[in-house]
Amino acid sequence: MVNQREVHPFPIEERYDLGRLVTFMPNKRVPIHNWFYFKEGFSRDFTLLMFDWLQVKSGDWVLDPFCGAGTSLLASKEVGVNVVGVDVSPLAVFVTQVKTEDYDLEEIRDSAKEIFSKKFKSYDIKGLSPLTRRAFSRYSLEDILFFKEEIRRIEDHKVRNFFTLALMNSANRVTYGYKDGGVIKIFKRPVPPLKKMFKRTVKRMISNLKRAHFKGSEIKVDLGDARRMDFLQDNYFDSVITSPPYLNKIEYTKVYSIEYELFFRDVKFDNLRSYIGLNPKNVKDLFPELNLPEIAKAYLQDMNDSLKEIYRVMKDCSKCAIVIAEGAFPDRIVPIDILMADLAERMGLKVERIVVVNNRVVTRDRTVKIGRARESIIVMRK
Repeated sequence: MVNQREVHPFPIEERYDLGRLVTFMPNKRVPIHNWFYFKEGFSRDFTLLMFDWLQVKSGDWVLDPFCGAGTSLLASKEVGVNVVGVDVSPLAVFVTQVKTEDYDLEEIRDSAKEIFSKKFKSYDIKGLSPLTRRAFSRYSLEDILFFKEEIRRIEDHKVRNFFTLALMNSANRVTYGYKDGGVIKIFKRPVPPLKKMFKRTVKRMISNLKRAHFKGSEIKVDLGDARRMDFLQDNYFDSVITSPPYLNKIEYTKVYSIEYELFFRDVKFDNLRSYIGLNPKNVKDLFPELNLPEIAKAYLQDMNDSLKEIYRVMKDCSKCAIVIAEGAFPDRIVPIDILMADLAERMGLKVERIVVVNNRVVTRDRTVKIGRARESIIVMRK
């Protein structure tokens, strides 16, 4: 078999001190960024570091075509950079919109007083899925449904969305469910009352907004497919900073199924896998010499289509940073960073360097070592 890891023309640096920055963990303590825990995201500090690496200036336009929970957009708002975020997930777009919106604090406070003054009314939880019913106590679920109905009555959509995210955040703090890789597991534990947590969350979010200092910039969020961004202009963006879903990681509709059921029941869409909706049997094999697994072929075709769109919307001489990880299979590690760099250069991008930030041991059946899988930042220019 062709050596998939060693033969390549790209300069590789090792910066394991940056490993934590490509995770969401640093955001847990950062106001507004922590309004929704999105374990697949990167950190505010990573975005600011990329602004330095890519020489992003105030007033520039940045694109994040896999914007997730909006870390790059909120960080851009903080420093006066214009930004467009795109994501195929309605949940991700909603969270990003709420976190980057401008609010009238008096209107938020008045709505909070109104919501918490309402007399409790019980709602039937029997129509909810078995998973959702197991993930909460009956009292928590009844409270969630009650407050969701009160929030639904708010006329101003920005205010309504603010309280919906606050309730979603609060629900995640009183759930018995936790996300373990691509599945939700249930662990019964003592949890605080939902109403108490909801009040505390709203108070904290209002305080975050009161203390926030943003510089003037334009923020746009679009529900869309990174492979087909025909709503964006050619040669428009000064920089691209993003992190696509990793190969073989999770099904977003599955791991966030409780949030979708409770707060987005009317949303209908196909499963959003690491490769997004393609039939693996109908893809072009971009690396036939490697005999890749079918799912890897499909993933790389999706990434190739996304890279074409990124190339199209980038200005000449602009730069791009993409966080990506290698894919693990029972018989091999697929070097996604190297293969994506190869695809990028085929279409005209120049790979300046691949910066390895994590290097994890991968095993099969918990004992058989397959190899080490890199997590990397690919830095490119047009």
